[in-house]
Amino acid sequence: MTICRAALAATLFICLAGCKNKDRVTVQTEEEAPRLATMLAMNDPRAPTQLVSGWSGLEGNAWRWTAGHFAVMLRPPLGAGQNGAVLQFKFNLPEAIIKKVKTTSLSATVNGAALPPETYTQAGDYTYTRDVPASALPGDSAKVEFALDKFLPAGSVETRELGVIATSVGFEHK
Repeated sequence: MTICRAALAATLFICLAGCKNKDRVTVQTEEEAPRLATMLAMNDPRAPTQLVSGWSGLEGNAWRWTAGHFAVMLRPPLGAGQNGAVLQFKFNLPEAIIKKVKTTSLSATVNGAALPPETYTQAGDYTYTRDVPASALPGDSAKVEFALDKFLPAGSVETRELGVIATSVGFEHK
């Protein structure tokens, strides 16, 4: 009887142990990479991965200084490969910059396609808005490169180049 009880206890223990292992099912899922934003506020959590070059750190939890040349990766809006899109870059040109440079022109390229420049002669808030042809937006991402013809070089006021104060950049549907 003692042997039967011991065998029964061992069998019960093995069964219970086996049942616990069945409850531990590990399901591996392939994690989807975060998608690029189409419109990017400077305080968006995706900003650090999409701001390619020429951007300073986030300030005031809302804006960033740019250098004289800066670039960003964006996702074109749906249908942009057929209809094109509208590029919008919102920024502030500070009084301290315009006093030194007097005038500055901002130009951009989208995947190498040049967009017309715009010239600024006064301090203030601006939106650089340009139509982007469908031919410049064939895929799921677009590199937008900006250039200012005049800006404050590093060392003239502080250690970094100072271009404009950016608040957002992105594409809108046409």
